[in-house]
Amino acid sequence: MFYDFYRGKRVLVTGHTGFKGGWLALWLKHLGARVSGVGLGPPTTPSLHSIIGDYAFEQQADCDVRDLVTLQDRFQNFSPDVVFHLAAQPLVRASFAAPLETLQVNALGTANVLEAIRRIESPITVIVVTTDKCYENRGWEYGYREIDHLGGHDVYSMSKAAADLIAQSWQRSFFATNPKLGNVATARAGNVIGGGDYAEDRIVPDCVRALIEKRGIVVRNPASTRPWQHVLDCLSGYLLLGARLALAEKTTPLASAFNFGPGACANRPVGDLVEEFLKAWPGQWQHVPPTGAPHEAAKLNLAIDKAAALLNWFPVWLFEEAVLNTATWYHERHLLNNPRMVEFSLAQIESFTNAARKNKLAWAQTSA
Repeated sequence: MFYDFYRGKRVLVTGHTGFKGGWLALWLKHLGARVSGVGLGPPTTPSLHSIIGDYAFEQQADCDVRDLVTLQDRFQNFSPDVVFHLAAQPLVRASFAAPLETLQVNALGTANVLEAIRRIESPITVIVVTTDKCYENRGWEYGYREIDHLGGHDVYSMSKAAADLIAQSWQRSFFATNPKLGNVATARAGNVIGGGDYAEDRIVPDCVRALIEKRGIVVRNPASTRPWQHVLDCLSGYLLLGARLALAEKTTPLASAFNFGPGACANRPVGDLVEEFLKAWPGQWQHVPPTGAPHEAAKLNLAIDKAAALLNWFPVWLFEEAVLNTATWYHERHLLNNPRMVEFSLAQIESFTNAARKNKLAWAQTSA
């Protein structure tokens, strides 16, 4: 029941100015946590952080995760109970333009976060967020499991696989053997959608930009399937894992890797996502085959049996609900110019939580 666990806890989010980091911080604040953020400035304009930053964060600090000395100082000053590490270079295409930076931020940055905590010997619970793309993609129809090989065709995927292995190594080598330290787990999510993502070369932000400008949406690979899920679905997994891990013993099997993906019905082609988005925000799209584009996997699915078995975690919103709530958020901000987007976002969190309660998911229950 993480609704009770996070109340009054000091929680630090790295990569707090990003899309997922922003929603995570907003939800933690809603749960009564004292939230701090460490990272660089917002990666896009507009951004989610420009809406929620003043509300969600008690403290914020500029810090590049490649800077171990400054990072260690921030951890000492903020003294968190839980750390969610999301700071990353998150784009596949950007990794082709900046491969070394991608590797340094994603792999070395993760090592620095864990090493900073190890050096100050603080009993911090750490959730390292990686990605579904950390798996060696073999084009399988069935979902990848946590025991399957890690790899990566592109630098981004490889760097996140490296980050996952680094986290597992630091857990086994240092955290598990030192009673002064907490535990470390990694979280791998699917293709996450939701309001507030403005990154380049992602299908939902591409849809939004095209619709705002009243032009057709360009779709490169409409037949490629992905495990689409709303950001709140994967974040519910991160929050549940963090709470359970913090309360567990040193020998817990929870100090390991977890997939937080959608149900099998959400493994859908890109074209289906665009069509569903246009039901909420009408427009047109066209298939423009890529020329000279980097490799993109045709299939990618996640198995979530482990999260179901060990955490009793299950996804909440169906594919159609995830897309509808995503499109509605952008429509509210950019067409209706709603000045109260914090409240609107919190209402989406409450709607998601109510759906989880209706589904009788344990994490959504409160003791009140």
